[in-house]
Amino acid sequence: MIPILFNPKGKFRHYSSMDRTLLEVYTASYYTMLHNRDSGSTQVPVTVPDTITSWETEAFCLSSEGLGLAPPAQLTVFQPFFLELSLPYSIIRGEIFELKATVFNYLSKCIMVKVTPAPSSDYTLKASADDQYSSCLCANGRKTFKWILTPSVLGVMNITVSAEAEASQTVCDNEIVSVPERGRIDTVTRSLLVQAEGTEKTKTYSWLLCPKGDTFSEELDLTLPKDVIEGSARSSVSVIGDILGRALTNLHGLLQMPYGCGEQNKAVRETNHVKKILRNEVTTYLTSERQLNYRHNSGAYSTFGHGKENTWLTAFVLRSFGKAQKYIFIDPQIIQTAKQWLISRQDSGGCFIKQGRLFNNRMKGGVNDNVTMTAYITASMLELETPVTDPVVSKGLSCLRSVIENVKNTYTTALLAYTFSLARDTDTRQQLFKKLEHVAISEGSHLHWSQSASADDSESLEVEISSYVLLAVLTADSLTTADLGFANRIVSWLMKQQNAYGGFSSTQDTVVALQALSLYATKVFSSDGSSTVTVQSAADTHHFDVNQDNKLLYQEKQLQNVPAKYSIEVKGSTCVSVQVAQFYNIPTPTEDKTLRIDAKLEGDCKKTFGQYLLLNFTVNYNGPQERSNMVIVDIKLLSGFTADTSLVCLTVKLLIIRFTVLIHCESKMEYVVWLTSIQMKQVLPVKNLRPAVVKVYDYYQTSKILCAIFSIFIM
Repeated sequence: MIPILFNPKGKFRHYSSMDRTLLEVYTASYYTMLHNRDSGSTQVPVTVPDTITSWETEAFCLSSEGLGLAPPAQLTVFQPFFLELSLPYSIIRGEIFELKATVFNYLSKCIMVKVTPAPSSDYTLKASADDQYSSCLCANGRKTFKWILTPSVLGVMNITVSAEAEASQTVCDNEIVSVPERGRIDTVTRSLLVQAEGTEKTKTYSWLLCPKGDTFSEELDLTLPKDVIEGSARSSVSVIGDILGRALTNLHGLLQMPYGCGEQNKAVRETNHVKKILRNEVTTYLTSERQLNYRHNSGAYSTFGHGKENTWLTAFVLRSFGKAQKYIFIDPQIIQTAKQWLISRQDSGGCFIKQGRLFNNRMKGGVNDNVTMTAYITASMLELETPVTDPVVSKGLSCLRSVIENVKNTYTTALLAYTFSLARDTDTRQQLFKKLEHVAISEGSHLHWSQSASADDSESLEVEISSYVLLAVLTADSLTTADLGFANRIVSWLMKQQNAYGGFSSTQDTVVALQALSLYATKVFSSDGSSTVTVQSAADTHHFDVNQDNKLLYQEKQLQNVPAKYSIEVKGSTCVSVQVAQFYNIPTPTEDKTLRIDAKLEGDCKKTFGQYLLLNFTVNYNGPQERSNMVIVDIKLLSGFTADTSLVCLTVKLLIIRFTVLIHCESKMEYVVWLTSIQMKQVLPVKNLRPAVVKVYDYYQTSKILCAIFSIFIM
């Protein structure tokens, strides 16, 4: 058997998979494997990736006689000329821009090139008055062609342009133009996102439906708000046969929130329910390098890699790395030093001393924070299979037993119940369950817990508390039918809180909820059965089949008849996860009692292109807590602009995703104004610019959101 490996050598021209239609194969390396013939030689055809570069081939052979290596050989991939498109990633409906197509000639001779855009009903193109779309292009030359593009639909559209070397008797640079024998046409396709005005909102309706041989049905009245932006609404229904299938399908975007602090980087590592066919995909997300940026020499971790070590985050990382090492390599020394640092924070009474702030202010309650911290660290060590007889764990449990009678905090009670379930202390576990039963919120077939009775309570914290109770229920040597029925009510409530991507509202609730749901899945897993799902309204009907062969297949269909009343009917013998998601835009909200934001734009409005603008904005926290939770400032840039964030102070974390700037503020606001600036540079001319939005929201209570708009008039 002879494997042949091709690796790129030197510089190369590389596009995304959407860039071209004729040239569609792109890879950093590729290989083929063949069985040799009796003659001792063979030939194998391979498709060269569509990348202009030099490739180096490496071949080796294996046989019963041993291993053989062939000397490297080089292959150069060449294209006579190529085309590049210049356009923004996204624009807002009503804006127009100049589409540019630039042709580069790699030949040593002149060519006559003709550039032609593909017709489309998604947009209109207006030719520039002085532009010709056939032109001479001599050796190593380039030529740019322009059109004014006006989109006519919302959503993602593809823009395709072709360049062709034509035969011509035209004399260019004192020579007749030539036509290359191969590669005389280059076609490029790029995507453009056309967004609606205003701010996007999402609503989800989720169910875990288990018919068990009967018929199970739900009714749903899908409506839209009165102020919905015309044309912005879209709805879909999705079905999958695994309780974690939706999360596994969207591992790249569980939260639809920024990463970049030590806590957020751990969310994926806690998703332990890995199917064999998804193992490779999942483990690509289980990398530890980014997290190590937040590690101190002591072995502890901090939220943004600077400042004091954080006890809670260090335990969080220890717990996550301990589980992830089953699937990827993590240096045992990294885990051990984190564990040793935590042990150094344990006092003589067995309690762990809190250092650094709790991530979510609403975790605080009527007990000392060290109790919650001790419960979390002790649970983390028990999850790593540290024996109960270990002195550190034994002392931690002793500390917790001494304060149980005084615990009034629901979050701490739920965490304690899980900790003593892991420790197999049935008496203390039962004592804590009695407390939890008294404060449980029962709503029909759903059951959950809240930190307080206030309607203003954090949805994120409700999910986390309820997930800890579910973990405690399921962490037992044996489960009765009553236990599973109790757990099912919690699961039904948790499923309704899932976002459209399978996650929840923030990091910690997603981590704990997915851990609890995965444990539940192992308890109720069945390798038999199938179900049929029917979703219908008066004018819309969809059918889904779920069986053991496709239970991990994410099936989704668009709902065209909205607003309308829909029925969801499930028949069969296996559980299915059903979710209806609505996306729509509303006018940008500008009022909130907790947060306040002001944004002002400065710059030279008279320049038509290439101008620099300075966005100054202030954020003020006016909430009931002493200080805010971590706050995210989400800046949607003006179309055609990019950001220079060098003016932002170094005490915050920055992330630029395409044309959005995300800023993490690490709980710094204490009834004071926080001021900063972002410099923007125009890189592509866009006309009829629509206002852009600055959003600020509490990372742990995303419903607390405030927006400000800014705009500039460009001729």
